[in-house]
Amino acid sequence: MTPGKKLSPTTPGVGTGNSGNLFAGLRELLLPYQDDLQVVHNDPAHFYANCARPDEKGKARFFGAVKVSGRKCLFHFMPIYDFPDLLGKISPALKKRMQGKSCFNFESMDQDLVAELKGLVGQGVERYRASGKL
Repeated sequence: MTPGKKLSPTTPGVGTGNSGNLFAGLRELLLPYQDDLQVVHNDPAHFYANCARPDEKGKARFFGAVKVSGRKCLFHFMPIYDFPDLLGKISPALKKRMQGKSCFNFESMDQDLVAELKGLVGQGVERYRASGKL
């Protein structure tokens, strides 16, 4: 990925069929913050981004990813690992989609849950910015 090149939800290579639409929808949650990110993978079934600012040791700091895995999509979001209190107000339906401490599994597009996740992403980005990680 060329630094500074903006991605959009219509960038070629975002999958096909139901998993492609789901992948594109989840990937779109991260795209508004790409100025603060370094995109590592932008493949048809895998989007992976680090924070543009490295950690205190100079190593890349993982931010988030979307990956097609079989018939589901995985949405990884590191700010909720670093700030677990962000999860305190999520709905039981979104909580049910969690796997581990920073991953959500989706088998189909659920607009309400994606909207809730969008809000969570916005809160996580603000916390990362306030802490100097972005």
